Amino acid sequence: MIIYLALINYIAFFMMKRDKRNAQKQKRRIPEKNLWLVALIGGAFGATLAMFQFRHKTKHVQFRIGLPLLTILQIGLIIYFFK
Repeated sequence: MIIYLALINYIAFFMMKRDKRNAQKQKRRIPEKNLWLVALIGGAFGATLAMFQFRHKTKHVQFRIGLPLLTILQIGLIIYFFK
């Protein structure tokens, strides 16, 4: 489980980084639904970290509020189930 969470958060982080880079270079973007999907299946922490580090999607309320809330929820679930 720890390996899965590390991997999915790594993927989420680098998806956000790549989308930011593609936006700057006006290249093809990663669809928001794909970013949300990876966040929902456990990558919310990595996506949130990347969002603030790269200042990406911070003007979108659903990302600015939703990703941190999803991160808190996922951390709470991990603590609850693995305590």
